[in-house]
Amino acid sequence: MTRYVVTGASGLLGLNLSLQIFANDEVLGIANTSPLKGLPFEIQEMDLVSENFEEGILETYKPDVVIHCAAIANLEDCEKNSELAHQTNTIVPGKIANQCRKRGMKFVHISTDAVFDGKSGNYSEDDPTNPLSVYAKTKRAGEENVQNQNSDAIIARVNFFGWSLSGTRSLGEFFVNNLLSKNPINGFVDVNFCPLYVSHLSDLLLAMVRADLSGIYHVVSSDHMSKYEFGCAIADKFGLDHTLINPIFVTKSNLLAERSLNLTLSTEKLSTDLHLTIPTPLDGISQFYKDYQRGYAQNIRNYSVED
Repeated sequence: MTRYVVTGASGLLGLNLSLQIFANDEVLGIANTSPLKGLPFEIQEMDLVSENFEEGILETYKPDVVIHCAAIANLEDCEKNSELAHQTNTIVPGKIANQCRKRGMKFVHISTDAVFDGKSGNYSEDDPTNPLSVYAKTKRAGEENVQNQNSDAIIARVNFFGWSLSGTRSLGEFFVNNLLSKNPINGFVDVNFCPLYVSHLSDLLLAMVRADLSGIYHVVSSDHMSKYEFGCAIADKFGLDHTLINPIFVTKSNLLAERSLNLTLSTEKLSTDLHLTIPTPLDGISQFYKDYQRGYAQNIRNYSVED
């Protein structure tokens, strides 16, 4: 039985991933915020910036694998507090990567598709990056830090959606919540991406660990759509009114952080190395809906102390 540590265990990916790991292996979750209750796996609170992860976790729990999901992922928050974003998204991953290398523990670092400027699209892992926002710049620097400290690490560039602790963490939830409430909302027609459902992402990350892969991989869906099209596809699957979604251009929004417009990524390397067919966004939306029907969204929210 493999022993995992998952940082950011109260986040969208960290929580869903930990629950999937627990079905077959041992997992310890590390969380800095959002206290949880009733989890089937152990969780420990820790500030990865100020506390000693090496002595507090690696020496005591002795995992086989560390999957580092923790980050400051809100683009606007990163613009407002660039130093904390640097410490969290750049410095901490390198430290943990180094600590894992010294102990022969597999390290998986979760990065982002936003390391690209979105001017061309269909990016491969070998294409040059050009991050635009503070968030993207700190995540790209985090990739480089991990590579310098641990050449055996997996660096997964991701973009995902799913059901979260608060019910408000993913773009998928944003569309469902507002459409259920019949609220008119905006959908960007000029932002193209490859959204992967979080359970599909979790499956792929665990398959990558089992295959002992290393290096940078694009772990996104195998097809792309605009964020407006994504919202409309969710509306159609859930039987909701897609005319409530107003098609607009992100360039005409009032967002602080600069967004990359064409974040279509190639998954050919991942598909080849895992000998797997990578799910599409529509595959993910279908599973997103099935999980909603079976009560999974509410089950996730029940772990929140605040509920």
